[in-house]
Amino acid sequence: MYPGIGGSEGKLRELRHDPLRRRWVIVSTERSRRPSDYLGGRDREPPLAGECFFCAGHEEETPAELWALRPDGSSPDGPGWQVRVVPNKYPALRRDLRPARRAEGPWDMIEGYGAHEVVVESPDHGADLADAETPAVQRVLFAYRERMRVMYADPAVRYVQVFRNHRVEAGASVRHPHSQLIATPIIPETLEAEYHTTANHYLLKERCLLCDMLAYERAVGRRLVADYGDFVVLAPYASGAPYELLILPALHHSDFTAADDAAMSRLARVLGDTLGRLKRLLSDPPYNYFLHTGPPPGSGPRPGYWEHLPHAFHWHLELVPRLGVWGGFEWGTAIPINQTSPEEAAEQLREGGKENG
Repeated sequence: MYPGIGGSEGKLRELRHDPLRRRWVIVSTERSRRPSDYLGGRDREPPLAGECFFCAGHEEETPAELWALRPDGSSPDGPGWQVRVVPNKYPALRRDLRPARRAEGPWDMIEGYGAHEVVVESPDHGADLADAETPAVQRVLFAYRERMRVMYADPAVRYVQVFRNHRVEAGASVRHPHSQLIATPIIPETLEAEYHTTANHYLLKERCLLCDMLAYERAVGRRLVADYGDFVVLAPYASGAPYELLILPALHHSDFTAADDAAMSRLARVLGDTLGRLKRLLSDPPYNYFLHTGPPPGSGPRPGYWEHLPHAFHWHLELVPRLGVWGGFEWGTAIPINQTSPEEAAEQLREGGKENG
């Protein structure tokens, strides 16, 4: 059975806005039919290799594929693929709903319009991006880019979030290597804050904020994990979690989907090496990574709203190991308490995280 990295039809699916906290929340009760259907459910024994719905030979157990890399020219929804993208069987958001925004008392609500897809990263149940050769990581990045391009062709889509949950402690309910994309009809508040902050910095200084940060970190070096020339890995100055990392292109680019194949190949090497450093140093920790990129044209509340972002925003990949849990202070204030300084984390990852280090 494919548990839908999450179910019955007709359940509630909405985006609701909280004006007090200035955030959107997705309410998707289809995913709560039983406790084991939750993404990250702890009471389900994950399927073994060969019995897994994401393994080669079990393609009929998933929804029909949306995209795949099949170098042998094999037919869709059968073996022969290297990377395969399928709809989430129990999606948080769906395309058959209306994206219209309406008031409900003092709140705003949008029906749960969007898309939710799963990137099955390899036919090998035991594969891991941290151990993969660069071409295997590159294929996954290709899948992200191509599916994002398709999603952004929908004028109702305001943002696409790419993310990966590694291990159950980080929200993964399936051991088979996979990541996900969710397209939303709103720009999440985290991204909106980044857009406004970087736009304001650009209007004031005529420079990109992340380019300024990167230049300083390269000069100082204390939080620099690795400098590959065209990509840089660093521990953010105000890291909210131990060993939190930021991967970003050294040259200014606002839109991940505009990256060419050569850039994807170089990023694949950097991402694979970074995941390998974390795995060696921290004994394969649970983690999440997620991509922050510029919005598609026309995604603002009015024409030209984000006109400065191609110059102001710098796309980046955030990687956050899940080595602790938030307590009452963190939840009540949204102020993380980080017990490992980013300087210490960067030094350990530079040295102890090296291959054969």
